[in-house]
Amino acid sequence: MSDSPPSQISPEAAPESAATADRSAKTRQLLGMKGASSGETSIWKIRLQLMKPITWIPLIWGVVCGAASSGNYVWNLENFAIAAACMLMSGPLLTGYTQTLNDFYDRDIDAINEPYRPIPSGIISIPQVVTQILVLLAAGIGVAYALDLWAGHEFPTMTVLTLVGAFLAYIYSAPPLKLKQNGWLGNYALGASYIALPWWAGQALFGTLDPTIMILTLFYSLAGLGIAIVNDFKSVEGDRQLGLQSLPVMFGISTAAWICVLMIDIFQAGIAGYLISIHQNLYAVILLLLIIPQITFQDMYFLRNPLENDVKYQASAQPFLVLGMLVAALALGHAS
Repeated sequence: MSDSPPSQISPEAAPESAATADRSAKTRQLLGMKGASSGETSIWKIRLQLMKPITWIPLIWGVVCGAASSGNYVWNLENFAIAAACMLMSGPLLTGYTQTLNDFYDRDIDAINEPYRPIPSGIISIPQVVTQILVLLAAGIGVAYALDLWAGHEFPTMTVLTLVGAFLAYIYSAPPLKLKQNGWLGNYALGASYIALPWWAGQALFGTLDPTIMILTLFYSLAGLGIAIVNDFKSVEGDRQLGLQSLPVMFGISTAAWICVLMIDIFQAGIAGYLISIHQNLYAVILLLLIIPQITFQDMYFLRNPLENDVKYQASAQPFLVLGMLVAALALGHAS
């Protein structure tokens, strides 16, 4: 038997542990996650960090849901390539534009909350950031126009959706409106951008964007509002110092956490109720069952300590929200 106590780390294991931690920090940095490393010097990796790839996933998934709810998506190479182009537009290009723009206007807040971010740390210049914003926006509009041509739209639906999303992203982050200063309005704008807009894009690309789908996804975006509130907990101190009225600042940590989880659960249940009303009972039951593990993780992690467990909660509970979105989309496609 070894003479070392069980809790002692051997000298050989220490460098390996440190290397693993460093790799984890660098990965978090590239994905644009909380707790990132500040040691990266590659300009392309820094640009990627500004685009926060971890935030692309909901937008890409929204396109999938829109294609499913259209009821017209057929699995073939052409449709797959067109859907991938729509995901590129919604995720890397337009979400990348939105995140870079937000970091640009949030550089004073980030200097307090996340000083390791690229702009407040000074590892990328302001002109480089502005160039990135403009290139991503132009590329997103270009892809949207090409998708309109492919779909044969008489009205440029995809291009208009792109311009609306880009404008919404601007007024969310930039003064004088800066919607994120208002906890309710800003978080709903964020929720709608992450759920309704990409859903509409997928729906319009493969089907018809009708008022029912628009209203229903805007209702679903109220659950997205709850998810958006989760992001406010990481920046409470900076928001408070700079006078931003996020919900954790306005109502306190505990109350804001309860508002967050109730918004997510109640409005998902409301969608299930709508599915029952259009006789999609099996899909409604599946959606309701997906809410159960969300409630479990809300109690295990988020409600007990939202400041420490925000990321852990998102990783554990958010997959059930996005699966529920697909279930609802498949139900709508089946009913159409």
